[in-house]
This record gives sequence, C-alpha cells and structure tokens, in this order.
Amino acid sequence: MEHDGHAGHNSHCAPRGYNWILIAFLAIAAFYLFTEHRAHLLGALPFLLMLACPLMHLFMHHGHHGGHDENNDRSEK
Repeated sequence: MEHDGHAGHNSHCAPRGYNWILIAFLAIAAFYLFTEHRAHLLGALPFLLMLACPLMHLFMHHGHHGGHDENNDRSEK
C-alpha cells in the first residue's frame, strides 16, 4: 500500500492574502450595517433597559431563597 506524501495536507487552501481580504470585507460590511441601522439599534435601548430591570430582579433574588437563611434558623433554636 503506497502513501501519498501530501495526503495529510489540504490541497484546496486559500492563499494567505485571502484571509486579510475577507477580514477587511467583513469589517467594512459591519461598519456600513451599523451606520445604516444605528437608529433602529439605539432606539431599542430604552426598551432593553426596561426589560433588564425585571429580569435582574428575578435572577438576582434567586439566591435569597425566600428570605430564609440557614444561619438565622440555627441561631434561633
């Protein structure tokens, strides 16, 4: 059984310069996407802040366990 010396290598790799071209294209696309839709994105911030308040209240009070602390229960006995 013969082994090809290049069997472990990917023969259809893009040249090294294409990675920088892709990164530059994605950066430019992200910039224009943000600038064109900035009013939509920033207009939603007040609603996200109002949504964050009840969510933080719900998740941050999860550790209280209804106000019962094991240390207080032991000291009262």
